[in-house]
Amino acid sequence: MTADRSHPSRELQTASRLVDTARRFEERIQTANLPVYRASTVLFDSLDEAAATGQATMAGEWHRSTYGTAGTPTTFALMDALAEIEGAGADCRAAIMPSGLAAITVPLLAFLSPGERMLMSDSVYGPARNFAEGMLARMNVETVFFDPAIDPAGLADLITDNTRVLYLESPGSYTFELQDVPALTAVARDRGLISMIDNAWASPVFARPFEWGVDLSLLPLTKYWGGHSDVLMGAVTIRTELWPRLWQAVRQLGICVGGDDAWLILRGMRTADVRMRRHETNALAVARWLQSQPEVERVLHPALPEHPQHELFKRDFSGSSGLFSFELSPRIGRAGVKALCEGRQHFGMGYSWGGFESLIMPANIRRTVQPWEGGTLIRVHIGLEDPGDLIADLEAGFEAMRATAG
Repeated sequence: MTADRSHPSRELQTASRLVDTARRFEERIQTANLPVYRASTVLFDSLDEAAATGQATMAGEWHRSTYGTAGTPTTFALMDALAEIEGAGADCRAAIMPSGLAAITVPLLAFLSPGERMLMSDSVYGPARNFAEGMLARMNVETVFFDPAIDPAGLADLITDNTRVLYLESPGSYTFELQDVPALTAVARDRGLISMIDNAWASPVFARPFEWGVDLSLLPLTKYWGGHSDVLMGAVTIRTELWPRLWQAVRQLGICVGGDDAWLILRGMRTADVRMRRHETNALAVARWLQSQPEVERVLHPALPEHPQHELFKRDFSGSSGLFSFELSPRIGRAGVKALCEGRQHFGMGYSWGGFESLIMPANIRRTVQPWEGGTLIRVHIGLEDPGDLIADLEAGFEAMRATAG
């Protein structure tokens, strides 16, 4: 706002001065971090400017706002960062959402209509499956779940005239299968499908999904971009030609985030590379130790040479995160699992991950194509603690688990 609204000929009353004072600070300083803009109301100098900005905002023009829900300099800065980093190598824009799940549901609502069909990997994040089987099903959108290890020919066989979206997650949330994403997105592109991928596990530090041919990358900023377990947010990075349709859905649904939360994500982003590399080295140390335990049938970590799709990992990823699972021997019962997980010094029990702390939790697996037939699966997130301390903590848990069998 640049208009001068003061009236020096009249002395304002206290109530008016309380509203009007200290709203035009002209001094400018340069700080290492951007300031936080907290705004609902956006002011204009003229009615013509307000009308033009409103039209531009609904059309999806970048950095235009009529109201706080359409964005502020703080949220625009985060959107710019996502377009540049997550969309590296492609012409992209990004929208931010109040949670990782919202970053999944909003684009599905934007690109699917009643009577249409989606193909979804069988190993996706559980709430994404719930949304497909719940709200989308009530909207008469059919979801077909496919084997995460499907080949391009098998995927092509599933595509019908009303199939609109291919939804991928590589690796899967609990069982960590990898998909040949470039091959699958090539099929989708040839058949006119929109391809989406959940990039939670590797984050932009270790994966460049647009180089794999996807159209949208879905990112839970709650996790490694935030990194401190104190903020909820998600993002959709999308090829620019598809941006208007996504942005219309965002605006029509009233999806927005506040400046304080966006600022926290921007702050966490600055150290994401350093933290991710510590998560990687810690997790690999713990995973190798777990491989040596007699009660562990196998460790499901794509960066381990023993993983059946390790070659795909080496081709597509530049590193690995702190999240993986391990399968216990079928002879380990519930009492043993409780003894392993409960009472740990460094491992909390919680469902989120991607923060600084280590977590442990038995997996709750729902599979429709290939039912899980192994022993109890334990998922761990390895945080930023010393790996020796984490191994010692797990060793105490294994001893407690063994005692239940005695």
